[in-house]
Amino acid sequence: MGDPVGKRVRRHWLKRTGQTVVMMSLVSGLVAFVGNGKQVELTVEGRTSTVQTYGGTVEEILAKAEVPLGPHDVIVPARTAEVPDGAAIEVRRAQEIDLILDGVRSTHPTTVKTIGDLLAELGLARTATVSLPPATELSAVDSAITIRTQKRVTLTVGGTTSVRATSAVWLPELLAEAGITLGAEDRISVPASAAVIDGLGVKITRITSKATRTLTEPIAFESVETEDPGLPRGERKVTVAGVDGERTSVYAVRLEDGREVSRRLLSRTVTREPVPAEIAVGTRPAAKPRPAAAPAKEDSRPAGGPAPQGNVWAALAECESGGNWSINSGNGYYGGLQFSGPSWLGAGGGKYAPLPHLATPAEQIATAEVLKGNGGWGHWPSCASKLGLS
Repeated sequence: MGDPVGKRVRRHWLKRTGQTVVMMSLVSGLVAFVGNGKQVELTVEGRTSTVQTYGGTVEEILAKAEVPLGPHDVIVPARTAEVPDGAAIEVRRAQEIDLILDGVRSTHPTTVKTIGDLLAELGLARTATVSLPPATELSAVDSAITIRTQKRVTLTVGGTTSVRATSAVWLPELLAEAGITLGAEDRISVPASAAVIDGLGVKITRITSKATRTLTEPIAFESVETEDPGLPRGERKVTVAGVDGERTSVYAVRLEDGREVSRRLLSRTVTREPVPAEIAVGTRPAAKPRPAAAPAKEDSRPAGGPAPQGNVWAALAECESGGNWSINSGNGYYGGLQFSGPSWLGAGGGKYAPLPHLATPAEQIATAEVLKGNGGWGHWPSCASKLGLS
């Protein structure tokens, strides 16, 4: 059966040995635990304290120190960094700031302290205007912070373009700032409620549709032709000069930037009737040329009498006026040789009579000789050509 005493001794020894091993393990673990302890300087929102910890990473240490973290909080060093003994950990709490930036409301998380810091963080320090002083502590702000940025916009009004800097947020504010009032019919290139952004271009076309314009317009005269057997065939002579008439027209016009783009007739009144031109058209066959004869002596016969026979001037008068030395056709030409008033006076005919048709044929011929001496037969181009005179 064996020795009972020996068995008891062996069991006692094994038990004591096991207890010793356990105790040694506990002591070894405690030594290791104490050896791994760390002293860390922890700063949260500017308040610093020293904590004893056995965590390895920043996040583990903060968790054991029961420091809650927000999604936008800033932790230095990073959450996953290993922390050595004597290290410092800083937690900067993010604050949710209520912003109205160029009319748009939003919430912005930040860890900066002042409004000036916030503007720098947003990249707006140089160009923005803000509703509160830059030195204001964000922790003291309990309402929305309004920020307006500077924009450069181009305005074209009535055809004139200018560039201006503005902090206006909406187009109506910009127009009021620039002193621009929209007319009821004006056309604008962007919606009237548009937001003002940097580089915006706005064109305003000034429309005027109630303007009127009064115009004086000519009425062209017509021509009436009458056959005249006293004129050579094919020759035409104006016996009554035509005169254009006149009418006044009133239009409703549409103007865009002062330029007329359309018109509509409102009324039209004839203020002067046209005078038709009367034209004599010759039907008499051309006379055969006659030999030239010496100038006739001055004839004292009264105006309208026959011219000396066999005279080239008589032939010329026959061609010009049908031989009628006292004719006044009403077209500015007079007498048998159809002088104009200025030609008659210029050649000295005024010493005989005020107008050619009031002088005798001889006086008309004498004056024609003077006229012929200064320009030749060219004063009677058509008939001189037909009579072979040169």
